[in-house]
Amino acid sequence: MPFCNSTISVINLGDAFQIPELESAALAPYEFTRYRDAYHIPMASGEAWLFQYGIVVFWAVSDDDQQLLIKRVTPYILLESRKRSRELFQFTLSAEQLSVRGDHISLASEDHLLRLAVSHALAQSTQLIVFETMVLDNIKATAHIPATLAEKGKIPLRRKELAKIRGRLFAAKSDIILHYGLLDTPEFFWEYPNLESTYMQVARYLDIKPRVDVLSQKLSTLHELLEILADEQNHSHSAFLEWIVILLIGFEVVMAAFH
Repeated sequence: MPFCNSTISVINLGDAFQIPELESAALAPYEFTRYRDAYHIPMASGEAWLFQYGIVVFWAVSDDDQQLLIKRVTPYILLESRKRSRELFQFTLSAEQLSVRGDHISLASEDHLLRLAVSHALAQSTQLIVFETMVLDNIKATAHIPATLAEKGKIPLRRKELAKIRGRLFAAKSDIILHYGLLDTPEFFWEYPNLESTYMQVARYLDIKPRVDVLSQKLSTLHELLEILADEQNHSHSAFLEWIVILLIGFEVVMAAFH
């Protein structure tokens, strides 16, 4: 495998791919090999590992070849990323042992499956950034709600506005929960358990497990916000119904007095 440089580029393209169309159309010109949820794509200047959940890891691929592959696969993404994130690392091959220091990865073998083990960790870390950003943006956008509730005793928003905020929070939480399995140890290592230690070492360097734990706490914060909004919306609805009942009783009293 010829490598034109020593750079690893990890790019978030968006949500999951349309797999049949991706394989039959976008990847048809390449001699790709599928390893469960990852595709090995040999290229003129290095190789790419394309993951079904929208992450691509380029090993020593020139910018032109990167853009060519991205252009080919983008039409088959279910939901393209609004803001693509890109992580850069450096690597060397044929080191004495695996080491990860200062975003530099040294591999003890030129085995392409060893690079896949590393790519799994890099792809998960990049996907985790997407989830972290999504949760943080929603928490920041709704941070005023608990403060307003504590200060005024109620949230001065209409029921429709509350429903929209609840919808956005629920959509963000649901999207993360549905894809949460992506952050588990990949099924690839069921078949290649000898490579799991490589994946785990890189995952530890990237702090994937601690970041997943923090993400879980942030999801709990989103859940609490959803409950606050639900209680406020129910309270507003109950108050509205009470006023209707009061008006109806008042109307009946007036009609009775009139008769």
